[in-house]
Amino acid sequence: MFNRLYIGFLLLSSFPIHASESDVEADSRSPEDPQQSTSFDLGGAIRFNYGWKDYSADSNGSFDFELFRIDFKARHKNWFFDGQYRWYKDFDAIHHAFIGYQIDDTQHITAGVSQVPFGIEPYASHSFWFGGTYYLGLEDDYDLGVAWRKVFDNKQLDLAYFTGSEYSPGEYGRYSFDVAAVGETQTKEDGQLNARLQYSPKPNHTLGISTQLGQIKNTQTGISGDHWAMGAHYDGHIEQWNLQAQLVKYRYDNKPGLNTGDYRLNLSAFLFPFEIATDAWVTSLNAARTFETNNRFADSITCYNNATITTPADRPGLADSIQNVSGCLFVKGGLYTYVDWIAGKNMWFAGGPGVGIYDGETGWHSRLNINFGYYF
Repeated sequence: MFNRLYIGFLLLSSFPIHASESDVEADSRSPEDPQQSTSFDLGGAIRFNYGWKDYSADSNGSFDFELFRIDFKARHKNWFFDGQYRWYKDFDAIHHAFIGYQIDDTQHITAGVSQVPFGIEPYASHSFWFGGTYYLGLEDDYDLGVAWRKVFDNKQLDLAYFTGSEYSPGEYGRYSFDVAAVGETQTKEDGQLNARLQYSPKPNHTLGISTQLGQIKNTQTGISGDHWAMGAHYDGHIEQWNLQAQLVKYRYDNKPGLNTGDYRLNLSAFLFPFEIATDAWVTSLNAARTFETNNRFADSITCYNNATITTPADRPGLADSIQNVSGCLFVKGGLYTYVDWIAGKNMWFAGGPGVGIYDGETGWHSRLNINFGYYF
C-alpha cells in the first residue's frame, strides 16, 4: 500500500506549483469571505419525481414525493460551518456537515463530513442521475475526516484524510455509496487518504489527477485489505458547451476473509446493498450545451449526454456495465426540472444486478426519470 501511496503523490508532484500572492475568484477559493464578521444563511429544496421503467410491472410508472432538504451556512470571521440534511420518502440522512477555518486568502481546512476530493469537481456528470462513478463511491462521495485546500496561481491542491464513512457499514439509508456490511460479512472502510491536483492551463479549461489510498476491514475476522484508485480528468467550458472526460482505475484487495475472494464487494446507499467488481477501469465522456431562453417557461435549458463504462478485470462472474443518460435541465428562477432518459446495460439502478458483475443476463434496460423541485 505504501508503495502505491508514494507513487500516487509522486504523480501529483509532477505538476509544477508556484505559489501566488494575487487575489482569486471567490468560487474557486473558500466557501466564505473572512473579511465579513458574521453571517447565517438558511436554504433548502423540495422535490418530486416521476419514474417509468421498461423492466417494471407498473406500466404507468410512479409519481412520488422525493426529497425535502435543509441547507445551512454560518460564518464568524475566519470560522465557517456548512451543512445539509435530507429527508427522502423512506429514510433521512446527512448529506454533509463540516466546520472550517480560513487560514488565508488561498487556503482553508475543514473537519467533519465533507466531499471526498476525487475526480472532476463538483461532479463528473450533468444529469440528475449522476455518472457511473457515483455508484462506485468515486463521485460526490462524503466521508468523515479532515481536508485541506490550497489554491495557487492556476492550480488547486486538495489533501484529505477520512477515518471512515459517515454512517456505520450496516446502515443502508445514506446518500453516499460506501462499503457495506451484509449478513455475516461485516466489512467497513477503515481509513483513507485522498489527494487531487487540478491545473488550468488557460481559463475555463481544467486538467486534474487524483489518487485515493485506504483500507477496508472485516470486523468479525479482523482481516484488513488495501484499496486504491487513481484518475485523470479534463473539464472544459467552450462558450455554451461543457465537455468532460475522465479515466479511473480502482482496485480492492481480493481476500476470502474480506469476502472479496470472488472479486466482488458490497456497497450500499438509498436503502439497498449491492455488489460491484473489486477491480475495474471506469471511463466517462460527457457533453452539455446551455441555451439562454429567458422566456416565461425557462430562463435557461441545458441539454446533455453522460456516458460511463465500467470495465472489470477478466475474472469469472464479472462483466462490463454501461450507463448512458440523455436529458435536459430546465431552470426557471428557483424551479429546476430534470428530464432524463437512462439506458443501462448490466448497470445498478437500471435493471442490472450491480456494477461490473454478471448474474447470467447483461441486456439493456431503460428508464425515464423526471425530477422537479424548488430550491430556496
